[in-house]
Amino acid sequence: MKIALIQQHATSDLEANLTRGLEHIDQAASQGAEIAVFAELAFTPFYPQYLAKDDISNLAEPVPGSTTEKFMAKAKEHHMVIIINLFELDNGKTYDASPVIDADGTLLGTTRMVHIADYECFYEKSYYAEGDHGAPVYDTAVGKVGVAICYDRHFPEFTRALGVNGAEIVVVPQAGTIGEWPDGLYEAELQVASFHNGYFCALANRVGVEDQMEFAGESFITDPDGKVIAQSPTGEDHILIADIDLTKVAESHARKMFFRDRRPDIYPLNEKS
Repeated sequence: MKIALIQQHATSDLEANLTRGLEHIDQAASQGAEIAVFAELAFTPFYPQYLAKDDISNLAEPVPGSTTEKFMAKAKEHHMVIIINLFELDNGKTYDASPVIDADGTLLGTTRMVHIADYECFYEKSYYAEGDHGAPVYDTAVGKVGVAICYDRHFPEFTRALGVNGAEIVVVPQAGTIGEWPDGLYEAELQVASFHNGYFCALANRVGVEDQMEFAGESFITDPDGKVIAQSPTGEDHILIADIDLTKVAESHARKMFFRDRRPDIYPLNEKS
């Protein structure tokens, strides 16, 4: 199947950001994409670069809500699985959240970021509550999809849980800046996650200059052998289209050997969390 990773810049014009995203879905569909993934907070400014001092709930939105419903309609129109990421408001709490929409337009569920960062330009603890939806894997029209939102990918317990829960592909909405990490480190991190767990990883990164931050782009895909099989350019809007062969999951070392030989009695893992 074909996957599209959509890296696009965002401005303070929320309507223009959303329109850009919807147009990118149309473009991805015209290239045969069956699943599309957006970066972290793709349709709004990256709010956490500044410490939240006042009530920020007015910046968030419910799921389902206006944004999710527009992409649900696009998913149905193009028969495409779509994973977006937005600032969610639910029962007075706010989350970094990724609604997962199936190819018939159905909202299958929402993954919320579990691990919350807090350092310069990423003051996320002042915006996000800790996610309480666990590590779900969604049975979509194109395969079994898990989501690891940005900071969550740094925690091997979480990426392992997605594998144990049956993920064939793990999508990663990210907001990563130029120079934030040593060259090749983030690719290596997901190469190892793919190899250890026998699934594809697809990281869609934010791009563009926003005040004091310059997001890198460089979205990429790794396969169950731990290889980078496709990557977007640095610093520009781009739709990365790539073919993914999910039969490689069952053939991987992880699914043939590593999962078979695990010893969860020695290192207990809440495999449904």
